Amino acid sequence: MTSSEGPSPATTPRTRAKARHILDNYYIGPARDDAVLEIWGYTPRMSYAPGETVALHVSTTAEKWDFEVGRDGLVYEPLLRQQGLTGCHQETPDDCSVKGCDWQVSHQFTIPTDWRPGGYLITLSAERDGDRVEEHHLILVRSDINTPSPRMVMICATGTWLAYNCWGGSNHYEGITGPEGNAFSPVVSTQRPWSRGFCKLPTGAPRAVPEVPHTPGNMVRYPYMEWAYAYGYSKKYASAGWASYERHFARWLEAEGFEYDMATQHDLEAQPDLLDRYKCAVFVGHDEYWSANMRRSVDRFTENGGKVARFAGNFLWQTRIENEGRTQVCYKYKADQDPLKGTDQEHLVTAAWEVPPVNWPGARTFGANGLKGVYAGLGRCVGQGSGGFTVYRPDHWALAGTQLGYGDQLGAGARIFGYEVDGVDYQMEDGLPFATGKDGADPNMVILAMGLATNIEPDHGIWGETLYIGDEDARFKAKAQFGADTPENLDRSKRGNGVILHWERGKGEVFTAGTCEWVMGLICKDQQVERITRNVLNRFCTAD
Repeated sequence: MTSSEGPSPATTPRTRAKARHILDNYYIGPARDDAVLEIWGYTPRMSYAPGETVALHVSTTAEKWDFEVGRDGLVYEPLLRQQGLTGCHQETPDDCSVKGCDWQVSHQFTIPTDWRPGGYLITLSAERDGDRVEEHHLILVRSDINTPSPRMVMICATGTWLAYNCWGGSNHYEGITGPEGNAFSPVVSTQRPWSRGFCKLPTGAPRAVPEVPHTPGNMVRYPYMEWAYAYGYSKKYASAGWASYERHFARWLEAEGFEYDMATQHDLEAQPDLLDRYKCAVFVGHDEYWSANMRRSVDRFTENGGKVARFAGNFLWQTRIENEGRTQVCYKYKADQDPLKGTDQEHLVTAAWEVPPVNWPGARTFGANGLKGVYAGLGRCVGQGSGGFTVYRPDHWALAGTQLGYGDQLGAGARIFGYEVDGVDYQMEDGLPFATGKDGADPNMVILAMGLATNIEPDHGIWGETLYIGDEDARFKAKAQFGADTPENLDRSKRGNGVILHWERGKGEVFTAGTCEWVMGLICKDQQVERITRNVLNRFCTAD
């Protein structure tokens, strides 16, 4: 018997034929062919509480299929298994990535009362003629609202998960929509499977930031996309999803003995007062996409005394959650096409937080923002950087016990600085950075460490080389913030930074390590990164 998570059903024959290059748009999706052995599944919601029923919507070309549910914590715990369920190959609309798959319910189960908060991997498997396929889905289990909650809740970045999910053809980056069938979609559905690699990854799958800096003279490489293309995974796996980010932080919390609850950004949308149950809210990895309601929930929590620990980067786009949570909207670079433009609700236009008509600087929530970042360690964008932060204020309580001094590098060995970072407008005084407040940041916040980032991937004229980032982001920033992408405005737009900061906000506090890859310090057991994480969580979770 051969077993595969492999490329046969991962990229459709149609897309495989036109995918010429790892940088092209190829996507994960159904084969729409009964001759191809495949299995895919999704659930209507992303999180559940004990006692709630989970409906599995599964499509498979096999006569029978199995599934297993296991808690994906420090040790994987298989908890539920069903075998020999009757298979059905369900019709999948061409526009499923936008409007959803609309599959029928295949099986249901109820969350037992003794299931602890965390991420629960659902492994779907099917066999036929000696071949076996396996795919994965994920649900998050949160605590019962009627039971005492832990002091800490980790909020998974489901807005960004959705934005990068390419299953079915389109996401907020690339796609098969538009008049020519090759455009990204400003509308994406939650009612579809996750792309391969979002829920589970093999050990050793490359991350977006390479393990070593770029070597001068060599052609630029994107190892994670090369790996994904070779093995049939989504090339967006390293940008978003449980497997690349939140899973590693959750496992570290458990190893350290921290108790935590689990929720999603979409839970904040549906339950604006959800954070009131907790003392500390933790955000991890890549949290690029937020709705106004999600953000207001965090603002209110902090102003009223809540502690926010954000080990994440690239806070950039406003979204809207519509259709009772089944749809996410983000027009991004094409915000002029947003239907709310020119209405009395145009403050909800799905553009970058800093630009008209939104005009709600991201720094007002977390102290830093994506437009002052963004790329570091990706391709030639600061490709020869140290991979760490330069320390400026080593005497701050968050750095206690790290043995770091002024000018030392934090996390360089683990390459924690990247692949997208959040920065702040600052000025140097006597060798120390201070926030100017020009970008909406509170000038009273304290910048602990910094690194350099860029919005333009430099072209050094290497024969045969194709750049991934180029200058499109800088051109967007130049137009959005300065009116036109003139050479002068492009120069103003290309430089960025990433910061670690502490901010006493209202009755609460915010700690931001503005980088996607902070979890690499925990994965690699970098003692200084671990100590800072421990310092922050111990302080923020301690009773007053």
